[in-house]
Amino acid sequence: MIALFVSAFVLGLIFNAAPGAVFAETIRQGVRGGYRAALLVQIGSLAGDALWAVLGLVGVGLLLQAESLRVPVGIAGTAYLLWLSIDSWRASSVEFGGQVDVSKVQKGALRAGVMLSVTNPQNVAYWASLGSAMGAVGVHSPTAAHYAIFFAGFMVSSFVWAFICAALVARVFRNASAGWAKLTYRACAIALLLLALSSLRDLVSASSAQNKKVSVVVHRGTV
Repeated sequence: MIALFVSAFVLGLIFNAAPGAVFAETIRQGVRGGYRAALLVQIGSLAGDALWAVLGLVGVGLLLQAESLRVPVGIAGTAYLLWLSIDSWRASSVEFGGQVDVSKVQKGALRAGVMLSVTNPQNVAYWASLGSAMGAVGVHSPTAAHYAIFFAGFMVSSFVWAFICAALVARVFRNASAGWAKLTYRACAIALLLLALSSLRDLVSASSAQNKKVSVVVHRGTV
């Protein structure tokens, strides 16, 4: 059980530390609202992680149809990434001229973290492949206890990473000048746009592959 917990903890760190939309949004909010805003993005993302984890672990059937689920989730995620990209670019021109409403920033940071995690199609793929992850550490017939240990390890590592990431962002950007903050916002806008385009490309590729499979099945059925 200890080995399973450690494996889940390490996998959670890898999953959360990988550069992506949540990390870009953590930087964007951290520049504007400091450590607490950056932390709230990370904490908000834990809600989405927990949601997908529970769906995957209890086996409600949704993740057994990962391909059909990934498309609507991917579309929602792409649309939200595009909105954040536009909002970040727009804010880079007007955000730093006056006093920042910290409470408003923090509420927006928490909401963004939740939305980005819930609409992240990578979460679908990750938890749909849970069986492979279990098998890699020698658990070929997982029980409820195994799932609980895996979930605990993943969420503990995600919680730890939230504080580490927020602290790093706050330390790097806490003394940022207005000019540097604007540049950071625009860099985040570009990063979010590229992530949205990448997500869209993956959706198109997945849809094309699925259509080919359907065509092959139909063709075989008519032969």
